[in-house]
Amino acid sequence: MISAGDLRSLPLFGRVVEDELRDLIAVGEEAAFTAGDELWTQGGPAECWWVLLEGRIDLVRTVGHEETLLGAMDAPGRWAGGFRAWDEHAVYLATGRASADGRALRVGSAALKEWTRTRDPFGAHLIEGVFRTQRTVESAARQRDALVALGTLAAGLAHELNNPAAAATRAVDALGSASDRLLETLTGLAGGSVSAAQLVTLDRLRRELDRSPAAAHADPMALADQEDALSDWLADHDVGESWTVAGPLATAGADVDWCERAADVLGPSLEPGLTWVVSTLAVGTLLSEVKEATRRISDLVGAVRTYSQLDRAAVQRTVLAEGLESTLAVLGHQIPAGVTVVRDYSPDTPEVEAIPGELNQVWTNLIGNALDAMAGSGTLRLSTRPERDGVVVEVGDTGTWSDPAAKDRAFEPFFTTKGVGQGTGLGLDISRRIVTGRHGGDIAIDLRPGETVLRVWLPSRYTTARR
Repeated sequence: MISAGDLRSLPLFGRVVEDELRDLIAVGEEAAFTAGDELWTQGGPAECWWVLLEGRIDLVRTVGHEETLLGAMDAPGRWAGGFRAWDEHAVYLATGRASADGRALRVGSAALKEWTRTRDPFGAHLIEGVFRTQRTVESAARQRDALVALGTLAAGLAHELNNPAAAATRAVDALGSASDRLLETLTGLAGGSVSAAQLVTLDRLRRELDRSPAAAHADPMALADQEDALSDWLADHDVGESWTVAGPLATAGADVDWCERAADVLGPSLEPGLTWVVSTLAVGTLLSEVKEATRRISDLVGAVRTYSQLDRAAVQRTVLAEGLESTLAVLGHQIPAGVTVVRDYSPDTPEVEAIPGELNQVWTNLIGNALDAMAGSGTLRLSTRPERDGVVVEVGDTGTWSDPAAKDRAFEPFFTTKGVGQGTGLGLDISRRIVTGRHGGDIAIDLRPGETVLRVWLPSRYTTARR
């Protein structure tokens, strides 16, 4: 049994009167332990206050699959935990593992709060105020970080949407002129007394050009030579402004043999016939541009919808590669031309049960940090693969850490290696909370030669951390 004398001998309680020590002992209990016992777990609610009386307790922090000894309670009177007496969200920052037999005083956070308030109301109020202020500052910083990120994403999305929207607008404007030109060429064909049979045959020749893949794959030098040959042939056959006709025909895959066949069909109506063909090609090209631009807009909207997980259940079967791709689409404006994105998605990667919207926030933080670290050039590597009873996602970059030793503190709130005003230091902390606290997974930093890798492991079944 713990006595008031046991506590009186500790510097921690040097100025506490005996009656108050007895009250503390009454609301607490003695916790005996042996070497190897785990007394509390990292990330679990800090509901108990531990005061060492005998023995030794190591403070071990786990990051991914690696454990780091942060320190030890190796002298009587050293204490840990109990923070929920003043902060309902407080958790243990490290695991307490006994490395020698001993005993400790264990007091519940509610009892500790009441004992402190009874003994020293002002001190209790001051401690509670400090915790509340810290939580308020952290909340405000998170809200600011979220608003900045939201503004950045909105601006980037607007930029990404503007390009295809502007292209579609230009193509539609040009399409109006091309349509007018097409109608004019039909008038020219009618004036040239082209028969219905000739028009049908010419249209068949035109369709050969529509199906030709040459336009997409032709070598620029070969295309220029083809255009020169067609221009010479058209000039020899008295086609006016041959240079305006030769270019589109060459791009569409026409050659001199095709022109010879067209001349056999059209006879003296060769010029209006070829002008009609070029006009139809122009309309088809512009329609393709409109289709591609609107498809790009649709893809972006779909990516944002996937990223935000609108109208979807919170927990669902999730393909992690889809979340990574939607995040890349949303962050596309932030990826410099000098950064190469390498995808390594294992085909046997299974779906996992997760909250996709929250995981997309994790991918946003990790990819954003990777892009910042590379400073405009390098390789961004995204990979997924099965591991244990779950999936590992890796976000690797060829950037370097200014201080490799800082990786052990990277997941602490407000810790950042960026310059003043360049980061709140909450991105990795938020990611850690989502991965470990919300999904029961783990997250770690792996510094490899030439590459920094953020590893996220997620279980196949959704289980929030229970400690």
